[in-house]
Formats: sequence, structure tokens, C-alpha cells
Amino acid sequence: MLFNSYIFIFIFIPLTLMLYFGFNHFGKNILAKISLIGMSLWFYGYFNIKYLPIIVISIIFNYSLQKVFFRFPKDNANKIRKTILIVGIVFNIGILFYFKYFAFFMENVNIVFRTDYMIERFVLPFGISFFTFQQVAYIIDSYRGEVPDYSFLDYALFVLFFPHLIAGPIVLHNEIIPQFQKEENQKFNFENFYKGVVAFSIGLSKKVLLADIFGNAVKWAFANIEMLDTTNALLSMLAYTLQIYFDFSGYCDMAIGLGLMMNIRIPINFNSPYKAKTMQDFWRRWHITLTRFFRTYVYFLLGGNKKGKGRTYFNVLFVFLLSGLWHGANWTFILWGALHGVGIIVNRLCKKIENKIPYIVLWPITFLYVNLLWVLFRADGIAQSGQFFLKLLEFKFGPVNQNIIKVFELPEFMFAIEKIGNRFSMGMEFVPLFLMLAFFTMSMWMILFRKNTSEIIGINTSFSPSLWQSGKTIILLVWSLISFTGISTFLYFNF
Repeated sequence: MLFNSYIFIFIFIPLTLMLYFGFNHFGKNILAKISLIGMSLWFYGYFNIKYLPIIVISIIFNYSLQKVFFRFPKDNANKIRKTILIVGIVFNIGILFYFKYFAFFMENVNIVFRTDYMIERFVLPFGISFFTFQQVAYIIDSYRGEVPDYSFLDYALFVLFFPHLIAGPIVLHNEIIPQFQKEENQKFNFENFYKGVVAFSIGLSKKVLLADIFGNAVKWAFANIEMLDTTNALLSMLAYTLQIYFDFSGYCDMAIGLGLMMNIRIPINFNSPYKAKTMQDFWRRWHITLTRFFRTYVYFLLGGNKKGKGRTYFNVLFVFLLSGLWHGANWTFILWGALHGVGIIVNRLCKKIENKIPYIVLWPITFLYVNLLWVLFRADGIAQSGQFFLKLLEFKFGPVNQNIIKVFELPEFMFAIEKIGNRFSMGMEFVPLFLMLAFFTMSMWMILFRKNTSEIIGINTSFSPSLWQSGKTIILLVWSLISFTGISTFLYFNF
């Protein structure tokens, strides 16, 4: 089920809230949790009911492992605990590998060894990378003795809670489960609900009114690279940079909003990353919980920065290679991750120099580097990305392609402008181009100079509803709802 769908907004959310707070109102907290687990299973199974057994078996298996850890205390049974840990990691990563990477692995085996093994392709279960990493972190924390003896309902709800189930953030047990256990969180809270609606409306508008529009331009450009000149290649590259920003941040806003509606504060996963002045700064702001996972459960285990500079740089590069591979089974993602790792290493090498360079100089360098690497991220393969980069390097500038301009000819804008034009005898020939430029300009202004959603709602502070904010929220919700044109999945659903 998609956040940006009528069934989710008009049926799923109201029914979920009524059941959850209704049962809690009558003191039936266990039934409230069961109802939320049931609704989350419906949410997940709505995509493809065949994959429900995978996540259910995964939950039962990982919870059982945690129970086994309690039977073998630390120090007295370290070998047994390590064996259990290895079994848990192999099980979780094995499932992820089978569904996400096996076909890619066999393709490369066939290429390298000139074999012709049959390759069976699977439809990737939505969110498998997210709930797998979430449970791997849980198993490692259990091995370390950092996990309380949670009930099965608490654990199942921790994994299945629908706002973060499909595209993150990758949450930890101590961030979510204790919140469901607090009595004050089991009662409807108008302030949190209002904050949640505001965050959800902002996220929905980012997805529907911005990301999907830029996405249409990007889709045409990458399907017709041979028709691009440098001007249109640059525009398309920036369009994808904006598409993935508003798509991912829109999802994160909606996830935060949905959590707040139920008094659950989901960790911030996205903090104005295009304001970053260095690549290190970028990864402190982009997909924050994924960065945290790799830092805590991979980078530190490899020794972090405590074994010399050479080992540190190796650890950084290895982590970002894994990060690239996590995003997808394609050499483009691996190269994308490697080049981000190189960017981090350059930042570390130039730390003293960077501190003396003003923000206005560092920012465009970082932003351009991120833009160029997004081409790899978007391309179907290395060959297609190479074709795109050649178009950028041709330095053949010309007019904007009409197929890109037409993407921004939105009916609501064109209708209003046409009425104004007819009234004042204004020409309409430059209006579509003007609208396209307005979309790019407004989007960059929002990204660089406006507060992000977490800052707007003050997620951890009091927030007084205002007539102005309420009006904006209603406008964004209504505009987004009437702009639904079909099924449009979030980009990170693919990971």
C-alpha cells in the first residue's frame, strides 16, 4: 500500500487510528497492539501477499534467537552466543542475498567463467533491505546483552510498524518499543496528531507535486539520451537530484507524521542534505539511520579510525562499497558507493585545508559532485551512465527540449495562466518554459533557504496550531489529493 493513495489516506489511516486508540481507551493495550500489527501486515501484504510469509518467518526466527540468548548468559557461554549470532546474521543476510543479489551474482559468474547457468529472477519483496538490517542490528544488540526481555507482540510491532516498514528509517529497538509501552502514548494527543498531519501533508506534497513531476522529465531524458545536448543533460541531471530529494524526504516526512499521529517519534532520517558543505557533512544528513547502521555495526567492528590512517581509509571505502551494494544489485550502485567513499577520504585528507575554505566555495563543489554521482545511481547500467556523461562533456548547448518543457505544463497552472492571458491579451508561447524554470528555482530555494519539516513542526518541542499553518496544510493536502494521477511508488521502495 502506498502512502500516496486514496485507500491509504481515506480508509487505512482512519481505521488504524480508530482501532488503536479505541482499544487503548478501554484499557485493552494488548488488543491495540494486535490491531496495529494486523493493520501493518495488511499494509505490507497489499503489495504482494505472497511475500507475507517471508517477513512473518523472519520475525519469528529472530525473536526466537533473542530468547535463546537469554538462556545462555554472557561470559559463561560466549562460544554458544557467538554461534547463535553467526546463525542469525547468516539467516538474515542469506534471505536478503537470495532475493536481491542472487541473480546479479549468477549473471557475473556467467560472464567471468563463460557459463550459462539458468537465472531465476524474483520480484524483490518491498522493504527487505530495511527490515533485514533492522533485525540484524537487533540480533547484534541481543548478543551484546543490550536488549531487554521484550514480549513477542512488542518485537513484532517494532519490526512491522507500517510508517517505517517499507523505506525506513532503520530504527533500533530502544527507539520504538519503549514508546509503545508508555501509558501516556496510548491516549490520543491532539498536539501530536496536528504535528503529524502537518508533516504528512508536507511530505505528500513533496512527493506528488514535486518529485513525480521532476521524475517525468528524468524518465524521458534517460530513455532518450541520444536526443540530449549538454543543456538538456544538465537539466535532467538536476531534475533527478531534485526528484530523489523530494521523493525520499517526502517519504521521511510522511513516516514522521504517521508516527506522531500515534504518539511515536520516529528518528529523523533526512536533515537538509543538499546544504552540506562536504561529503562527510552530506552523509551526516542523508539517510542518517543507514549511515548509523554501517558506522555502528560495520565501521566500528572493523576498527574504525583506531588502527592507523591506511586502515581507516580502507574501512571507509569498504563501508561505502557495502552502502552502494545495499542500494541495489548493479555495478552502478557499487561504483556510486565507492566514489562516495573516495569523497569522504578526500575530505579527511584535506580536513585542515577545508576548515579554511568558506562555505560559499565548498558548497558548489560538493553539490556538483553529488549531482554527478546521482547519474550513476539513476542509470540502468554503466553503459547508459557513460552515454549520459558523454552528453555532459560534449559542451553542445542549445534550447531546452520540448519534451522536458511539456512535463511542467500542469493543467491547474495552464488553466489559470490562460485565463489571465486572455484577459490581458498576453502571449502564451513562453509560459511552459517559465513554469519549468519556476519549478527548478522554487525547488532549489526550498532546499537551501527554507526550514525542513522537522524544524517546522518542532518534533521534540511544543507546537501551537495557527490559522496560517492550518490553512497551508489543508491546501497542500487537497492539492495533493486532486493531483493523484496513478500509482507512483517511492524510489527507495526498490531498495
